[in-house]
Amino acid sequence: MTNRALRRWAPAVAAVAAAALGLTACGSSGGSDAKDGGSGASAVRSALAKGGDLTVWAWEPTLKQVVADFQAAYPKVHVKLVNAGTGNDQYTALQNAVQAGKGVPDVAQVEYYALSQFALGKSVADLSPYGAKDLSKTYSPGPWNSVNINGGVYGLPMDSGPMALFYNKKVFDTYKLPVPTTWEQYLDDARKLHAADPKAYITSDTGDAGMTTSLIWQAGGKPYTVDGTKVKVDFANDPGTAAYTKVWQQLVSEHLVSPVPGWSDQWYKGLADGTIATLATGAWMPANFSSGVAAASGDWRAAPLPQWQAGANASAENGGSSLAVMQAGGNKALAYAFAQYADQGAGVQTRIKGGAFPATTADLDSQAFLDTPFPYFGGQQANKIFSASAKNVLPGWSYLPYQVYANSVFNDTVGKAYVSSTTLADGLKAWQDRSVSYGKQQGFSVG
Repeated sequence: MTNRALRRWAPAVAAVAAAALGLTACGSSGGSDAKDGGSGASAVRSALAKGGDLTVWAWEPTLKQVVADFQAAYPKVHVKLVNAGTGNDQYTALQNAVQAGKGVPDVAQVEYYALSQFALGKSVADLSPYGAKDLSKTYSPGPWNSVNINGGVYGLPMDSGPMALFYNKKVFDTYKLPVPTTWEQYLDDARKLHAADPKAYITSDTGDAGMTTSLIWQAGGKPYTVDGTKVKVDFANDPGTAAYTKVWQQLVSEHLVSPVPGWSDQWYKGLADGTIATLATGAWMPANFSSGVAAASGDWRAAPLPQWQAGANASAENGGSSLAVMQAGGNKALAYAFAQYADQGAGVQTRIKGGAFPATTADLDSQAFLDTPFPYFGGQQANKIFSASAKNVLPGWSYLPYQVYANSVFNDTVGKAYVSSTTLADGLKAWQDRSVSYGKQQGFSVG
């Protein structure tokens, strides 16, 4: 799952935030779900035996085969898989259905950064009554932390995005550049590359909220503090943010990053012809290389993410989604059964074969998974890098309970640093101010 720049989504976010007013914590919203057929595992078994209809909203392509396999394993269950849009498009439709009180699916794909606002608004169910808390060691720390919100489990991790540095080995070899192990070395490579070929850039960046927060996360930053409806936003005094802006400001000021927007046709062309030489992103990226940059097969490799401090092994997540059970769904036990099958059961292998990157520790540690060669990367066993990254994701990161809104105004604030004399630090302070102001308007206690 990519973490692309978002379009505006303020109305739906406001509705979710407004639903949370007056709450001091999410709490458990699934206590009465035992009526679905017992409690815990027995409720799930009973629901599967009885069967029924489920509607799942998701855009992730490997779920199509998962649904087919699930129905074959449980013939009494019929699953309708609906693509209601990608990311914020689906979230808008989802919140509209919640507000209308009809048309709400049983299960929905929700990205980690957006999950807390649905949990806070009690639109998604706490899965603890079904034994979800017992799955803590099943998943890698980053995704598991993302679905645990105020003592409840509000989704099961579907995939993950531990970060790595993808680099064009052909370009690096041509210009005799070392694969950077620190961001300072990355900056040095950027200068040497652009000096040698003014048409070539170390990467592209026109301002992306997901990448920015991920790199601040990797630097040990914690600009967001969330405790129920109590929120603090502080980029201005955050050491991780300072580490990020120190290096990234030089990349921007010295025009060492390509002004080509990510995921555009020109971006794919730059990755293919070597004028964009690296990409720091999540482990879900290889499938996008294979499908969108086929002409450069064999040129690219994966490496550990450069470090903010030499000798460190810190990483962060970028992208990834959960499957959440909607509170308004009519059969939450059956919905949980599907989510568990897809995210922790037999469906995981199906999704891995389809190109998804797992969040399950058993698969991340599997020798067969680790030894899988990637023909696109010249036969490199890239999963070894991705798996190590998953284990090195720094703990303690939080997103805002209205992160989708915050991301939607990123280009209006931080984005100015890429097209004007505004600095990244000033842009982040402006982003902070907008986020604080919005949170207060929605009734959050924001410091």
